[in-house]
Amino acid sequence: MTQDEMKKAAGWAALNYVEKGGIVGVGTGSTVNHFIDALGTIKDEIKGAVSSSVASTEKLEALGIPVFDCNDVEKLNVYVDGADEINASRDMIKGGGAALTREKIVAAISDKFVCIVDDTKAVDVLGQFPLPVEVIPMAREQVARELKKLGGNPVYREGVVTDNGCDILDVHGLAITDPKALEITINAIVGVVTVGLFAARGADVVITGTPEGAKIEE
Repeated sequence: MTQDEMKKAAGWAALNYVEKGGIVGVGTGSTVNHFIDALGTIKDEIKGAVSSSVASTEKLEALGIPVFDCNDVEKLNVYVDGADEINASRDMIKGGGAALTREKIVAAISDKFVCIVDDTKAVDVLGQFPLPVEVIPMAREQVARELKKLGGNPVYREGVVTDNGCDILDVHGLAITDPKALEITINAIVGVVTVGLFAARGADVVITGTPEGAKIEE
């Protein structure tokens, strides 16, 4: 089974967590794209979706799935999204697709976070994947200096502007042994919109695509 086939297995397995007649929180990325394809097969059974990115919104709408503004939805039953890394405690690094802030907002209004990944994303210690930090453009260098004090090597993701009009710094060289504490610390830096650590609000369910099919951990 190829990596993409494992992503597809995880994405389609997430359909089991979608409630009929409800609005579904939908994340961003290659694994989520498979989930959106799966969601399209039951579009008549759901009310619609809240999306974490322009790219996902466009794909949802192309399949005829209504997309609601997050401000018009008080609560979601489930949010389905991927991760760039996930540890055994279900803390995650997200933001490889530069949608981390909107992803964190949708996660915040969701009762259940279902993380869909292929088996290459599981790690013992977070940080081998560079940690994305979304920053206000005028604060980019100031934030970079503060991130260096934390032991990281921040690299400006050139040519990338987030859906919020902000910049991304990818922080290399961190071994993140206390994700919750580091999330608080980085979010407190002036000029940071949010950090791509999802530890304060981690995953409730992890669906991992493996060569043997989808593995579900609740």
